[in-house]
Amino acid sequence: MISEESKTRFAQEVAKYPADQKQSAVMACLAIAQQELGYVSNETEREIALYLGMPVMAVHEVTTFYNMYNQQPVGKYKLNICTNLSCQVRGGQHALEYLEKKLGVAMGQTTKDGMFTLQQSECLGACADAPVMLVNDQSMCSYMSDDKLDQLVDGLRAAEGKA
Repeated sequence: MISEESKTRFAQEVAKYPADQKQSAVMACLAIAQQELGYVSNETEREIALYLGMPVMAVHEVTTFYNMYNQQPVGKYKLNICTNLSCQVRGGQHALEYLEKKLGVAMGQTTKDGMFTLQQSECLGACADAPVMLVNDQSMCSYMSDDKLDQLVDGLRAAEGKA
């Protein structure tokens, strides 16, 4: 399931730690596997556990603790809206509800065209910029008003020729 190329990358990550602490590379291995496969399945967790010599449950605990690991296929654009208290006070919950309506999906779902998956995040660490969202676990977007949400979604659709 996991390619030899990815396992070579695993080895590079494992080499950064003392030999008796190779489990320390679990987050990097999960990220590498997700880059290759698009999400982390139970089978992927088993392969990583075997590779790192650790219990499958320990790998699963990492996968489920962090929202950057997809446990099922997601859309091309994963939109994580912060709904922690600071963001809620400044419109985070409204932003989530606005996107649910705009995209026609509930939180945790993917649009029918496979383009967007909408998720909530517990905290993105940018309370002063609330409401905030993270696109594809990489691009932080701040002060997400309805207009800015429209611009983001409409811009991504236009870039894909699905406007």
